[in-house]
Amino acid sequence: MRRKTKEVDIIVEIGAEGEIKTGDKVFDHLLTALFFYMREKVNIKASYDLRHHLWEDLGIVLGEELREKIKGKKIARFGNAIMPMDDALVLVAVDISRPYLNLELDIKEREEGFEVTLVREFLWALARTLNATIHVKQLAGVNAHHIVEAAFKGLGIALRKALEESERLESTKGIL
Repeated sequence: MRRKTKEVDIIVEIGAEGEIKTGDKVFDHLLTALFFYMREKVNIKASYDLRHHLWEDLGIVLGEELREKIKGKKIARFGNAIMPMDDALVLVAVDISRPYLNLELDIKEREEGFEVTLVREFLWALARTLNATIHVKQLAGVNAHHIVEAAFKGLGIALRKALEESERLESTKGIL
């Protein structure tokens, strides 16, 4: 899947052997954790003008790629994880049905590159494009790196569970 605008040029290929090269070392680190815990190979290449545009647009492309991957399939729909990482403890829950984001992070110790505003842009773009409700709630922690990385690891596990194939349509309405 490719997204090319005046601000970004992003390619995301899930299931393809490759590397993660966005030009943002922090984002590369977090995406590596995300896809490791999703248990997915991925190839990501990106160029961008502003980090904000990179994070938001990569969320859009990832949502489109995942939505395409599950098109016409019955999926587990729900996934969650409680992820510890040093001082951090983060709960992540996902429902693949409709777009919503609840992000509750309260970082006390800042670290360069680990900004909550960028995390919010990425997650909201992913949620609205994948049609997913995503809750990320910090239960403990002070260090920005640990909190944000725990959120990405937890998201990987939650997405892996939610995107698994199911024998039935997981909806009492008969439609997601």
